[in-house]
Amino acid sequence: MKGTRLLGLIAAVSVALVLLTGASGSAKSDDNGKMRWDIVNINFTTGTVFAGGEASARASDGSKITLTGSGRFDADSRVGKRATGGGTWTTYDSAGVVTGTGDYDVTRFVSFASAPGTPPVPNDDIGSPGTSRAGLLVVAVTYSSGEKGVLTVSCHLVGSPDTLFEGITTTKGNAAYWNPEPPPAPPGNGNRTLFHVLDNNSDD
Repeated sequence: MKGTRLLGLIAAVSVALVLLTGASGSAKSDDNGKMRWDIVNINFTTGTVFAGGEASARASDGSKITLTGSGRFDADSRVGKRATGGGTWTTYDSAGVVTGTGDYDVTRFVSFASAPGTPPVPNDDIGSPGTSRAGLLVVAVTYSSGEKGVLTVSCHLVGSPDTLFEGITTTKGNAAYWNPEPPPAPPGNGNRTLFHVLDNNSDD
């Protein structure tokens, strides 16, 4: 009986190890390694995406936060590893009155998962052709007002799964800006993001 239990335990551990190895292996792709994220703008006349956009999300009471930003991270990182980047933040009450402004810094990597998808425009002013990606990034941030938060950057491209949204959500202290504002119809700008695979020799 003990021998049977021991064999069963060994078999269970072996299966678990195989599953873990398989899961780790299946997560590996050309997207593992250095990545860049941006809140972007699109010039629909020239069909070009470029850095320097802004994105907004709302809290349950209708208040809003608007962010600019970009940064870099290692998709192979474990939770808590360093990531870089940041941008500006502006908060508004439900009537649209500005309640605060400042900067924020990315402090820690939490997670990243890439996804399939094709950019909606042919030209890319940020990265090399073929390096853009859809996906979902979560990082920890610190605001210049002293509060901490968790920023989610989500990029939904043409053909991406609808489990992804396009834009950002974030927390700031005890405020949860959980409702992302959708991108406006072209040629309007706002609430768009994009990821790029970087050369592994790129500087952090």
